Amino acid sequence: MVKLAPLCTAIVAVTAVVGTAPAFAQDMPPLPTSIEEAGVVRVGTKCDYPPEGYLDMSGTPVGVEVAMGHQIAKYAFGDDAEAEIVCVTAANRIPSLVGGKVDLVIATMGINAEREEVIDFSQPYAWSSSGVLVRADDDTNTLAGLNGKTVAFLKGAWQIPFFDESYPEVDKLLLDGVSDSLQALMQNRVDGYAHDTPVLMSIAANNDQVRLIDEVYKIGTRGAAVRPGETEWLDYVNASLTRMADEGKFVEWFKEHADDENLEDKLKFWDMSQMPQD
Repeated sequence: MVKLAPLCTAIVAVTAVVGTAPAFAQDMPPLPTSIEEAGVVRVGTKCDYPPEGYLDMSGTPVGVEVAMGHQIAKYAFGDDAEAEIVCVTAANRIPSLVGGKVDLVIATMGINAEREEVIDFSQPYAWSSSGVLVRADDDTNTLAGLNGKTVAFLKGAWQIPFFDESYPEVDKLLLDGVSDSLQALMQNRVDGYAHDTPVLMSIAANNDQVRLIDEVYKIGTRGAAVRPGETEWLDYVNASLTRMADEGKFVEWFKEHADDENLEDKLKFWDMSQMPQD
């Protein structure tokens, strides 16, 4: 575990996020026949997790990972193409993929061995740490200070096993989404909300009634996911991730969807060279 302050004050110039070799159109691997014949890419994304995926005022999914899905469709079918976006949650994103509801999941999913037993991950495109949000008037500032208290978690989130092992005295309230968890915190039904640091930073930046405690944990990488054995499709997704990084798309999308005082800190999580090694 490390302190949040040094993590959030680094000024980062983001360049290539995944890979460094240029990936031009002629270098893209063949599009799998099943995707080509369908003429559409169905992508599962979060729809309550800004800036990665959320609903705009018209109810349309937008965000960085939503844009990633649309960009893969453009590489596959031309600049006018868009992906078919399906909103998923932490709990149903893998069943949606394995069950054939979507062809690809780009939904803030951490890479771990348990998930790799049922899906195939792409190369990492981002890294993340975890944090805990508390009310602004709460004096808790360490994870240990949450012992004996109740913390909200998203169902299926990777923070749950960490707390099971490291802080078993913390009571857990498992909820379906970001809005539910924040509401539980604001209504005093829980004492904290544990999730990925970037999304908690966004919430804290826009809500002066909450704050992040000064301790982060559970550092890991994030990847897209395909069904097991779909090697051609995985190759295409990996090439797309490299290409969109080389083209500076991640910075462009973050400026569109997350341009606030924490922009540089958020971009850090999309530069794999900035990932802590310990």
